[in-house]
Amino acid sequence: MVKKMIIPGMGEMPDPEAIFESWWPIIIGVTIGVLYAFRQYMRGARCLCESKLDGKVAIVTGAGSGIGKYTAKDLASRGAKVYLACHTAEQAEQVVKSIKETHKKADVVGLVCDLASFKSIEDFVSSFRKKEESLNLLIHNAGVMMCPLTLTEDKFETQFQVNYLGPFLLTHLLLPLLKKVEGSRIVSQIAPAYALGKIDFDDVSYTEREYVTSQAYAQSKLALVLFSLALSRKEQGLVANCALPGIVNTKIYRHLPFQKNTFLAISFYPILCFLMKAIEDGAQTGLYCALTEHAGKISGRLFKECAEFEIEEVVKDEELQDKLFTQSLKWINKKKFGQES
Repeated sequence: MVKKMIIPGMGEMPDPEAIFESWWPIIIGVTIGVLYAFRQYMRGARCLCESKLDGKVAIVTGAGSGIGKYTAKDLASRGAKVYLACHTAEQAEQVVKSIKETHKKADVVGLVCDLASFKSIEDFVSSFRKKEESLNLLIHNAGVMMCPLTLTEDKFETQFQVNYLGPFLLTHLLLPLLKKVEGSRIVSQIAPAYALGKIDFDDVSYTEREYVTSQAYAQSKLALVLFSLALSRKEQGLVANCALPGIVNTKIYRHLPFQKNTFLAISFYPILCFLMKAIEDGAQTGLYCALTEHAGKISGRLFKECAEFEIEEVVKDEELQDKLFTQSLKWINKKKFGQES
């Protein structure tokens, strides 16, 4: 029986000393401690590299929000001149303003680069080449996930073009500038779904088969990993690696059912915030690939939680890598990778 004490005007109340004689404080304390430890574990590893990037030039796609924005801000804070490849001009303007509010000396330039449009990519590179003669770092961060079936103006399924074919073309156009710098790096943000992907070379855009959003997403991410590995073989002196950011609380999940339903989105929001990584945490592995000496000495690798991670057998097939590489040149209507057609 719980001891009680009488407080004038309030009647009987539990005796504080009796409460702390029970197990409840211990249970509550242990529970809070376990939850805190779990949350810290979910945040993942940190990139502790203190490298400075003075005089170096970087491009970050998808810099308008989420991991891309945080990555661009971090690189700019280290002294790099960072080009923010954003979906719209308004977004680019807002991000430049936002970064300069916290880093007044940041050298950032916002340009439009819609990966769903080959023309937009070509215009972006044209604008970039008027300003720069070389490029140190290219981060393929932009992406879409499990969106409804739509074709881009170039007649490709949206996920395949935004997540893979757009980055392929962008790299093709920027390769001469990357090769001017010894040890220049390309970092591709990928997802575990790549291991479940299969590329249908005869119908990558689902014009003749049933469209399955998750299948299309996996196909696009598989293609990006295959491209990164092929690039690491074909272009000596260029460092091309992949980064797994983890499950991060960004807008990329906006097409999933629990996000499209307002009630479900609100109901699950606290749980998702607890289980998912924050944007800052999700950017760490990509930064590790971009900044550390270790990641700059090896190419064709996959990194997870700021460490090398075993890559799936499906992407080690060099014949498949080369087949995709050759076909991709045809899809973007180019003859030789990295050279004007």
